[in-house]
Amino acid sequence: MKILTILGARPQFVKASSVSRAINNAENISEVIVHTGQHFDSNMSKIFFDEMHIPVPKYNLNINGLSHGAMTGQMIEKIEEILQLEKPDWVLVYGDTNSTLAGSIAASKLHIKVAHVEAGLRSFNMKMPEEINRILTDRVSDVLFCPTSSALNNLKQEGYPNISSRGCNQSIVNVGDVMQDSAIYYKDFATKPDVELANNYILATVHRAENTDNKERLSGIFDALNEIAKTKQVVLPLHPRTKAILEKNYDVSPNITMITPVGYLEMVYLIMNSDLIMTDSGGLQKEAFFFKKPCITLRDETEWVELIENQYNVLVGADKNKILDVFTRFDFNQDYDRDLYGAGSASKRIVDKLISI
Repeated sequence: MKILTILGARPQFVKASSVSRAINNAENISEVIVHTGQHFDSNMSKIFFDEMHIPVPKYNLNINGLSHGAMTGQMIEKIEEILQLEKPDWVLVYGDTNSTLAGSIAASKLHIKVAHVEAGLRSFNMKMPEEINRILTDRVSDVLFCPTSSALNNLKQEGYPNISSRGCNQSIVNVGDVMQDSAIYYKDFATKPDVELANNYILATVHRAENTDNKERLSGIFDALNEIAKTKQVVLPLHPRTKAILEKNYDVSPNITMITPVGYLEMVYLIMNSDLIMTDSGGLQKEAFFFKKPCITLRDETEWVELIENQYNVLVGADKNKILDVFTRFDFNQDYDRDLYGAGSASKRIVDKLISI
């Protein structure tokens, strides 16, 4: 059996690394990896693949820096060519990027089976391009690998599998979250970044366009971070674009330690040694849970509702007062023994399912 895996961003490679190891441990399965190049990342050199024990992609399409439509269209064209050449039994896609959607469309039009990892996630915010990508990908996939019970329930409430254009053979399975598999594996390889760290620092990330491109929201977030930084170090890996916006429009406290984006192994170190996570990221919310850290999420909604329901995570949006109130008063759940994401066996479950079909 041949699996063709389509990836477009560094977080997707981290997720897929665990599944690639499971594929490598199985018999009579080969994998071809396609990197669309959607998110240009200077950290993704050969060193990245060597340190992360990730197979180097056979194809790199280098498609990035375009509008959503242009990017997705070019990806569909190039992926179709590769599919016709490689003739895989399965196309494996992850998450909710334009690469995910392009891969699923190209494969389904060629009648090649599609498996979607992280299926069923919903923010219920159709203004998010990611929400559109994940909904459309679910619709044309043959197997929907859900990371949580809430994702599985989302699909059932939408009428799956009966509404799928792929027919009654569509499978929906809660396998758990491959990100937890990766967190367990990579924690032993964590690397300290070149930054001076206090004993009780906060790790913060702010990168979503809904925050960085909105002056009112960005002001609310950084007014709160400036206040928090009076008493605790705030370590903030920051994209150059966001840093430029901040330097032009805001006074950022010198107590906020702004650093350039770090590699995944360095990020794992920062998470593991922090006291608290503050983020507008999706994945970092879960990684906070994996490494037993409380999380304040700088968004109005999240796909990871089980973290909110179990009080490991709190949604605060960009409201300064709400951020500070949760930071000073909220009693986070400290019992991290609950199995919300499959306890590190999601990748094997995915491969076992693909073999059985």
